[in-house]
Amino acid sequence: MLWKRLPASTRRLVQALAAGLLGCSAALAAPETGPAHVLRMAFPIAETSLDPAQINDEYSSEIVSNIFESPLVYDYLARPVQLKPLTAAALPEVSADFKQFTLRIKPGIHFAADPAFKGLKPGEKRELVAADYAYALKRHFDPRLRSPHFANLESEQILGLAALRERSVKSGKPFDYDAPVEGLQTPDRYTLVIKLGRPSPRFAHRLAQPMSLALAREVVEAYGDNIGEHPVGTGPFVLKDWRRASRLVLERNPGFREAYFDESPAPDDAAAQAVARELKGRRLPLVDRVELSIVTENQPRWLAYLGGDFDFLVVPNEYAALAAPGGQLAPHLAKRGMRLHRNLLSDVIFSYFNMEDPVVGGYTPEKVALRRAIGLGYDNEEEIRSVRRGQAIPAQSIVTPNTFGYQAQFKTEMSEYKLAKARALLDLYGYTDKDGDGWRDLPDGSPLRLEYHTQPDSNSRAFNELWRKHMAALQIQIEFKVANWPDHMKAARAGRLMIWMLSWTADMPDADSLLATAYGPAKGEDNLSRFSLPEYDRLVQRSQSMADGPERQAVIQEAERLLTAYMPMKAHVHRIRLRLAQPWLKGYLPHPFLQGFWRFLDSQPPAGKKS
Repeated sequence: MLWKRLPASTRRLVQALAAGLLGCSAALAAPETGPAHVLRMAFPIAETSLDPAQINDEYSSEIVSNIFESPLVYDYLARPVQLKPLTAAALPEVSADFKQFTLRIKPGIHFAADPAFKGLKPGEKRELVAADYAYALKRHFDPRLRSPHFANLESEQILGLAALRERSVKSGKPFDYDAPVEGLQTPDRYTLVIKLGRPSPRFAHRLAQPMSLALAREVVEAYGDNIGEHPVGTGPFVLKDWRRASRLVLERNPGFREAYFDESPAPDDAAAQAVARELKGRRLPLVDRVELSIVTENQPRWLAYLGGDFDFLVVPNEYAALAAPGGQLAPHLAKRGMRLHRNLLSDVIFSYFNMEDPVVGGYTPEKVALRRAIGLGYDNEEEIRSVRRGQAIPAQSIVTPNTFGYQAQFKTEMSEYKLAKARALLDLYGYTDKDGDGWRDLPDGSPLRLEYHTQPDSNSRAFNELWRKHMAALQIQIEFKVANWPDHMKAARAGRLMIWMLSWTADMPDADSLLATAYGPAKGEDNLSRFSLPEYDRLVQRSQSMADGPERQAVIQEAERLLTAYMPMKAHVHRIRLRLAQPWLKGYLPHPFLQGFWRFLDSQPPAGKKS
């Protein structure tokens, strides 16, 4: 009652003083956390989705690999690369015939909080269990999703899954996720037993890839077709904000378990040893927030990095000489404390031909001759000199460096530039100028016009000019169809593109996933060229079941020769990537296969500096 008797002005003064005292008390009680650690980066290409079952592009895969988790992972610092447990308690138990893999998931790992989890008690979290991995693997077999990972998993012959998919296709009914599957068994809450129909000596590597990221069925069913916009995983980060093809923001998962930096560098790897010493024992993730910008043009991305807006950068080709003249860090960047990483990537750049296209597709001699002539008339070395500024090596096949099957000394027609031979092939098979307009026609007299699909950025325009020049030298008309990369990918999977250039990055240290890009059963998924040759498919299947050694190497080489002979794709180059890192970025050391590495990076610029 006394409070109400005080004058209004006095009451306001008392309220202000009380608020000030409470504020002081709170400030004294709060722990000193310091400024937030924020990792800022840029991608040159937009994400396509955040659903692991519906993506296989490098950029989307990197994002989801920092939200979701697989049972196994590559050690961040170990070279040669080594598998280690992530959510699994140990590496899988493997049968002597490489047909059974038993995983035990660590108890006490939880999904990030989400409204999709119903019926939980206050403070209760949804625990990760073995059934979540079984469910995630099943999703790749759901025909409605058209998962790009289906072919790789189907080739592993997980018992019962292919039949379950076929039943759904034939009946037109939804995929039955509740049906028992012999090849995916969960005898208890934390154990997953995977049974295969063939030996697979390298199957454990599949368990470290985006195809094996765990999803909760409740979340998928709650969001339905919009699941690609609602990623809910057990990983170190959660999605906070997303403006498609523009900006993504991830924040530290507040429910992420206790995990500490404990990676294993080789004794003779000085750079990795330095990272291990600096970060050993620190709790993960090291940053509080990740801000990712999509900047498709090279110049703005380069200038923004120099201005301190991004913590690291893949150097665009046209700035390679400025960043690393002669392959060494430029003095003006070294003076600023920046670091240079130069690596031969486990990737291949190739242009594929749609084998079902009426102009460039087909297996008859004249169609094969056309594709081979186009390949012979395109100069990989000029691409390396003029567009890539020396930051690549010619590719002899689709098998990439850093993988079993790659042979640096192996040479094929893929890297040949022989204009006279190309013209002779075209003449021999009837691709001549029949109407006198200066351009070659098809053997039946109709115009020969290539459609090359490309993107609207400056880098793509440089490649367009190179293609235009080389095709003009062959007297072949070429038209460029421009669209954004995600739109091209959708059209490519539907078989609507004639020719498209893209990259393929190996996700494991082996040729298996690379050979799948031409594997018949993978048409419309990994196999965008829609190439289908039984002899090639048999070689791929044989390779998959063999242990590494000279015999398997010979099988892979024979598969490479068939691709060179039929030319469903023209391999261009393997890229050398230059990466720059700001002096305040800690822990950055590029890995040839690991995509979920943001947890190991720390960024906190000095006062007054941008990040």
